[in-house]
Order: sequence, then C-alpha cells, then structure tokens
Amino acid sequence: MQRAEEAVIHDSGHTRDPQDPLPSDAMADDADTEADLIAEAHAEAADLADDNQVLGTPGPPVSRRSPFMIGLLGAAGVAVTYELGQFLLAASGVLVLLGLALFLAIGLEPAVSWLMRSRMPRALAVAIIALAVIGGIGGFLALAIPPVVAQAEAFSHQLPGYVAQIHDHSSTLGRLDARFHIEQRVTAAVGGDTQSKMTSGLLGAGKVVLSATASTFTVLILTVYLLADLPRIRRLAYRLTPASRRPRVILIGDEISAKVGRYVLGNLMTSLIAGVGTFMWLLAFGVPYPIVLGIMVAIFDLIPVVGSTIAGIIVSLIALTVSLPIAIATAVFYVVYRLLEDYLIVPRVMGRAVDIPATATIVAVLIGGTAFGLLGALVAIPAAAAIDILLRETLYPRLDHA
Repeated sequence: MQRAEEAVIHDSGHTRDPQDPLPSDAMADDADTEADLIAEAHAEAADLADDNQVLGTPGPPVSRRSPFMIGLLGAAGVAVTYELGQFLLAASGVLVLLGLALFLAIGLEPAVSWLMRSRMPRALAVAIIALAVIGGIGGFLALAIPPVVAQAEAFSHQLPGYVAQIHDHSSTLGRLDARFHIEQRVTAAVGGDTQSKMTSGLLGAGKVVLSATASTFTVLILTVYLLADLPRIRRLAYRLTPASRRPRVILIGDEISAKVGRYVLGNLMTSLIAGVGTFMWLLAFGVPYPIVLGIMVAIFDLIPVVGSTIAGIIVSLIALTVSLPIAIATAVFYVVYRLLEDYLIVPRVMGRAVDIPATATIVAVLIGGTAFGLLGALVAIPAAAAIDILLRETLYPRLDHA
C-alpha cells in the first residue's frame, strides 16, 4: 500500500505519522478486499471453463508483424543457421561415412531382396550378405599379405643392385639417372635429418593406416545396420511427404533406389574387367602372384578416381622385382587402361546400367570428384541418374505445358 508523503488521515480526522503501523482493523479490511478479488477471479475462471476448454479462451495472439517479433525471428533464424553450419562442419567426417554407408546399403538392397524372394527373413538375408562381404575382404587380406611381404623383402634385397645400376651409366637405370637426375632428386627430397624424417614418416603412415581401418569398420557396421532398417527408413522418408503426392514420391524414390543398385552392379563389372585385365597382363610377362594382384586391382578399382591409380602404382612396383622394362611397361599399361576405363568402359557400362548418356557420366564424375572428393565421385553417377529422373518426371512436363 502506498503511503502519503506527510500524513495519513484516519476516519477520526486526526493525522498519523507515516512511520506508524496500520491499525489491525485496516489490515483486516485489506485482507478481506484481497480475498474478495481472488474469489471474483475464481468465479470468473469457473464461468469461463467448459467441457472443451477447461483453461479458458486464449487471448489475442501476438502480432507477427510487430518490429519486435520481426527482429526476434530474424535474429533467431541467423543464429540457428550459423549453429547448423558449425554442426555440419564439425560432423562432416561422420556424415561422409554415414553417406557412404547409406549408399552401400542401397546398393546391396537388390541382393537382400533376391534372398528374401525365397521367403528368407530379412535379418538372415542381411547377415548372409554381410558375412559374404566380410569373408571376401578377409580372404583377400589372407591371400594378399604374405606375397606382399615376400615381394617387399625381395625388393629390399634387390635395392642395392638398383643403386649400383644407377651409378653405372651404361645400364638402363644409369642412363635414366643421367637424364632425369633421379638420385639427386631423391636425395633432395629426403635431405636433412634422415632418421627423424623416416620416424615421422612411419608414424604418419601408422596414423593413416589406423584411421583407414577404423573408418572401414565404421562404414561396414553402419552399412549392416542401415541395410537391416532400410525399409523403415524408406517409410519414414515417404511419411514426410504430403499424402496427395506420396504415391508419386514412392514411385520416383523406388526408381532412384533401383538405379543405385544397378550402378553398384555396373561398378562391380568394371572392377571385374580391371582384375581380369591385370591377371592376363601379369601372367603374360611372368610377374609373380597374378591372381592375388588381379583381385587387389579389382577391389581398388571400386574406389572411383584414385582406386585404379593406386593399384597400378602397387603392381608396377611389384613388377620392378622382375625387371625395370617390365615395370615401365606395366605402368604404361595402367595409364592406357585408366584412360580407356574413364572415357570408354565406365561411360558405356554405367550409361547402360543407370540409363544416362555417356557424356553425362563423365561430367558427373568430374564435377562430383572436384566438388566433394571421394564420396562425390562415388555418388556422382547415381546422383546424375536421380536428377535425370526428377527432370523427366517433374520439370519437363511443366515446361511442355507452360
């Protein structure tokens, strides 16, 4: 209660000092007045309550056009966008692995569907496919590691002979060194503290191997889980679309998934061609372990852009243990094969698998690899196929009737 500045006048007409306490009768009157106000509010609330809205009728909404609301919503939008961008940047590595696993799961879905046609439970079909993939990778490693180690030992034993040939200007290596200064370039590249550089290089290689191994296991585990839950993921994605357009979205989505599956099959075919070609070349020139190296090239060729190049370098180094001319010829073979694969085999095979022009496949791989790296090159062709479907089914009909 607000006090007067000078005095408070009582009903008796006398003045009272503002510091004096109120009489008990006045305090009782104020309490009664407060109780009456609360009782009236309760009575009004009881009148407002009904069966449908027991908490009363809402008041008028806050105007969204008010300067305060416009500024508040704008600031909130900027903050949310910034935080979302920071989250995507921080989680980019995980998102890449997740995208790769989802792509592999969609690609393996036709194999799971084929097993399920014989009334096999989906969980069992997914387990069989997963065991087949893991068994193939494990079997390849079991076959490849011993010959790789043996060839590395043979190369280390022959390395002093290669060094001696470099200093002999009458030999092939000597003539190459005199022309291209190989020894000088290697010495300049190594330079400084050789032992510390070798130690740091070994540690860096170890980190790369551990990171690649962890990423591979992560992708395999995510692929298995996504493959098992793929029908549920599809239903969730289709549920997010409007009911009036849902049937058409389902048809387009299933067609895109089918093209991804056919792309994976086409990629396996190109890898098989690379493996068979490697086996025949190595067998013709007497390079050891042609079967294992052919399988290795086929597996590496599944990686777009860089896979066949890495495999060609490894095979050329192993061919160096036979002779330098054979190693050079093997390197030339892989350069020629890489050109044929990129501009003839992949456009033809992938063009038929996903039903898009060969030019579009080349442009898609180039743009995808440049913009998004390995994952972009991997999904470039199915992404181009998806864009082609969307254009034919949505944009072109509207433009034709515009």
